[in-house]
Amino acid sequence: MDDHRSRNVTLVLLTAIYVFNFMDRQILGVLAEPIKHDLNLSDGQIGLLTGFMFALFYTTFGVPVAWLADRTRRTWVIAAACTLWSGFSAACGLAQGFVSLAAARIGVAVGEAGGVPPSYALISDLFPADRRARAIALYSLGVPIGVGIGTAAGGWIAASFGWRMAFFIVAAPGVLLAAALLIFTREPARAAATGPDAVSLSRAIKLFAASPTLILVSLAAALGAFTCYGLMAWISAYVIRVLGMTLSEVGSWLSITMAAGLAIGIWGSGALADRFGPRDRRMYALVPGVALALGGPALWAATAADDPRVALPLFGVTLALSVFYLAPSVTVVQQIAPPAQRSTAGAMLLLCLNLVGLGCGPWLIGVVSDLAQPQHGPQSLRIAFYALVPMFVAAAGANLLSARRLGRGSGSSAAC
Repeated sequence: MDDHRSRNVTLVLLTAIYVFNFMDRQILGVLAEPIKHDLNLSDGQIGLLTGFMFALFYTTFGVPVAWLADRTRRTWVIAAACTLWSGFSAACGLAQGFVSLAAARIGVAVGEAGGVPPSYALISDLFPADRRARAIALYSLGVPIGVGIGTAAGGWIAASFGWRMAFFIVAAPGVLLAAALLIFTREPARAAATGPDAVSLSRAIKLFAASPTLILVSLAAALGAFTCYGLMAWISAYVIRVLGMTLSEVGSWLSITMAAGLAIGIWGSGALADRFGPRDRRMYALVPGVALALGGPALWAATAADDPRVALPLFGVTLALSVFYLAPSVTVVQQIAPPAQRSTAGAMLLLCLNLVGLGCGPWLIGVVSDLAQPQHGPQSLRIAFYALVPMFVAAAGANLLSARRLGRGSGSSAAC
């Protein structure tokens, strides 16, 4: 297999694994309403399971696993991780209450910790700097594809066979993809782990933490993720509870809305970053900054709409704008980090991004909804969505500060 074909096969398989990564992660949010009523959970508990509890274990295990991936075959790490999270995702279908569901979700989080950072590093070694943002954006399309398929499959399967069966079916293909990765891909050349860039785990973390550029880029991305993950975790429950849609309608219409919005945002941001970033590295922050500044008004308009035919397209626009942070932030971190530390640097970015974004976004919406419920009833989730609007402003401001730190210059040589 020639290098070009091998590179593309690897990218396709990594993207397919990422699709099921996000399907397994997203499906709990899709099934939040039937699970809540069947297991007698509160919105706050659902927000904890989809947000902070998942993010805590995902990020805690992500950094040491990524450091290990920098020193061994990354394809092995990714395949083992995919097998692990698929098994625990199936275990979610066996849950009998909050504790057992939380234990299974922790297993999913630990498994998924070994998936994304090594994949970022592999892609960065496979593709040159001027094509890297688009390659990472293509890989990141696993998010909207996984969200779209997960929402559709989760809604349809749950409507016909119950929410437990949805977990079993969605989890199954992960093991096959893990085997395919080991069979059809090979580890690309990279800087030797024993070379001058190889450092201990504690040293790698200290080097990341000592870089103002990396810290500010990570913070800006984390605030963007706060808005995106908050919406993704609760939008299914919102359209059912507030707009009166059914699970079958969620599978048919919301899945398309989410997949289209996220795909446009991820690919659009990657294409714009590749076009303008190499000439002016500030664009890696300005592109998502402008998008997030527009996201606040878009969310307000979507939340104010009572007709699903109006609300769904507006939510699609909001999701597109909220995910503009992803490809540019990953690209600039991978360009700054030495080749032998790329997995660890990617994991550190994800630690910031997921602790703040995934950990707090869904949880905040759940808590605000619980607090507003006595006065507003089912409309409490609408109040919680309004509470997310200021985070778009904060995320846009953080990206503007990040752009000032990056300064003008070559995108492949950003200053630390």
